[in-house]
Amino acid sequence: MASPSLPLLLPLLLLLLLHNAVAAGPSSSSSVNPFTARAAFIRYWNRRVPNNRPHPAFFVAKLSPLGAADAASFPASLGGIRARLTPQLCARAALLCPEAPDTETAASLAAAAAAGTKGGPFKGYSNANFTNYGGGGVGGSDGFSAYSPDLNVVGDSFRRYGRDSTRRADTFASYEAEGNVVTANFTSYAGGATGGTGSFAAYAADTNVPDSTFTNYDGEANGRRREFTSYSQEANHGENTFAGYGKNGNGLRETFTTYGNESNVIASGFANYGESANGATDTFTGYGAEGNVPDNTFRSYGAGGNAGVDTFKGYRSESNVGDDTFASYAKGANGNAAEFQNYGGSFNPGSVTFKGYGEGTNPNHHIGFKGYAGSNNTFKGYAKSGVDFKEYHNTSSDNAAAATMSLEAAVSSGHHHLKWSPEPGKFFREQELVTGNRMPMPDIKDKMPPRAFLPRDIAKKIPFKPDAVSEVFGVPLDTAMGKAVASTVTECERAPSRGETKRCATSAEDIVDFAVEMLGNDIVVRSTASTAGSGEEIRLGNVTGVDGGKVTRSVSCHQSLFPYLVYYCHSVPKVRVYEADIMAADSDQQINHGVAICHLDTSDWSPTHGAFIALGGKPGEVEVCHWIFEGDMTWTVAD
Repeated sequence: MASPSLPLLLPLLLLLLLHNAVAAGPSSSSSVNPFTARAAFIRYWNRRVPNNRPHPAFFVAKLSPLGAADAASFPASLGGIRARLTPQLCARAALLCPEAPDTETAASLAAAAAAGTKGGPFKGYSNANFTNYGGGGVGGSDGFSAYSPDLNVVGDSFRRYGRDSTRRADTFASYEAEGNVVTANFTSYAGGATGGTGSFAAYAADTNVPDSTFTNYDGEANGRRREFTSYSQEANHGENTFAGYGKNGNGLRETFTTYGNESNVIASGFANYGESANGATDTFTGYGAEGNVPDNTFRSYGAGGNAGVDTFKGYRSESNVGDDTFASYAKGANGNAAEFQNYGGSFNPGSVTFKGYGEGTNPNHHIGFKGYAGSNNTFKGYAKSGVDFKEYHNTSSDNAAAATMSLEAAVSSGHHHLKWSPEPGKFFREQELVTGNRMPMPDIKDKMPPRAFLPRDIAKKIPFKPDAVSEVFGVPLDTAMGKAVASTVTECERAPSRGETKRCATSAEDIVDFAVEMLGNDIVVRSTASTAGSGEEIRLGNVTGVDGGKVTRSVSCHQSLFPYLVYYCHSVPKVRVYEADIMAADSDQQINHGVAICHLDTSDWSPTHGAFIALGGKPGEVEVCHWIFEGDMTWTVAD
């Protein structure tokens, strides 16, 4: 029988060589298809880090799941890549692409709008545009329940909804809850409407990066009542904008209750809110309570209005830091009243700026500060009459306005300053890393949406610029995802801190290259094995110092929010890294295996860093340790 010819043997030999190249690595990778993007990376890893150490499962799971045909099908042009990124391919590649529009819903809404009929209630609804819906109708109600729940990238738009309607009621309950990157635009909503009510309950709760815009909402409306209850509760890194809200309205009543509470770095902007309105009543109760670094801007709020009443009660209470700006607030208004009750009782000093507050030729207004506690406050161009400071407690020693206040106006309320502290267990001292020690474990769960790396040859085709990423992934820059992309690029382009070497890795290969560049090619990567024990008390089992507990250097990598995996990696000198068995608090059951890093040199850290609030001490005085959270990683020289 004749032997196979050489042309027939070559494909078989190539397949055998590729399989052996993958199998030569650790057993965790030996079953990888040799023609996938994942297999190509593992071969690259083995060449760059030839120490035959296991490829950890947490890292391998982040590699692109694309097959050879899909990975090779991306053209070089941005437009071509955009055309290739269908919803189906995005799902296969584990990328964070916008949800596909609900075309069936859009068609039914258009038909309902044209016929002047109702389409509600809306339950289990998602990702739709309501344009000219419910306009000019009398009575009726719409309920939005479980709208856009638990989605990755959501974009909802309400334009001219209920315009010129009468006695229409709408309710948004559990709107965009537990989503990742959610955007909602309410433009000219209920404009010119008469009567009716609206309620936003549990709006954007537990979301990651919410972005809501209310433009000319209730503009020129008459006698409308609106309530925001539990809005953006426990959300993370979001932005809400109210522009021209209630402008030129009559007898409007807006209530913000527990707005943005327990949220992390939420920004709100109120521009021309209630401008030239008549008899508007707004109440902010429990607004921004227990939040972390809230940022609120009130620009021309209530300007030119008549007989408006604004009440801020328990505003920003027990939050950490925070910044508020009131520019031209109630400027030129007639008979407006504003009361700040228990305002600004933050744990750590923030800043508040009042510029042109209450200014105008009409002195018929009353602005009262009762139990106001704050620091770093600036009053510029403030109205000279109609202002009453009661129990104002100002902790800033260099506040120019404080010098001009009368003694009676500046009497302290005796407000006691509580001490804000980060989540228990988020930071700890090195001496706590001993066998048998009981300690709280913070919530180390990955809050980012699930994504994978792009293969390097595809990632290199996409310029690392907001406009390019926006074009490729179809993400407008004015959405929550678009703003996150721009923020990530800005942070990556930031100059490194003193002694820091940093790089943003847009592919798995980039991470390996940076780690090798910083530490050499005999390296290992570690992360905490799971999230077991998060938010509970745990007990430490066996604790081992990496490299015998010697002071070393590491490369830490943290996820950034982007349509595909991007890591912010930086070289961290003077650290000790530990591995620890994590046990149930009251049994001998091992529930997790943790990795902790102790920063021995904190001299360049901010004095207001949460670690010093939790542990005491100052920059350079104490070391600070923390666990490596899910999704993050640290590289060190191999033991």
